[in-house]
Amino acid sequence: MGTVKKHILIGVLVSLFATFGGIFLYLEYISKFGFYETIDLIKEGELYGKVLSLAAIPNLFVFFVFIKKKQDHKAKGVLLATILLALTTLVLKFI
Repeated sequence: MGTVKKHILIGVLVSLFATFGGIFLYLEYISKFGFYETIDLIKEGELYGKVLSLAAIPNLFVFFVFIKKKQDHKAKGVLLATILLALTTLVLKFI
């Protein structure tokens, strides 16, 4: 695997980790209800897209950290994962 592809993959993985971290922070600290109650409310209200959009906010910070450190290929990976999350959100909104 080439160095560029490796760095892009690292960026994608860091972005996904940041997104899951954002989901966890939302479910655990921002929601008024418990962790599992919130998951049930998201399922009932079909709020997957909205929660996923909020959870992608940490990607912004990760992206700028990589840009600041001049790790452009990792930043490209974060951007790629964020675009995939946006497309997923769009699909979930219309299903």
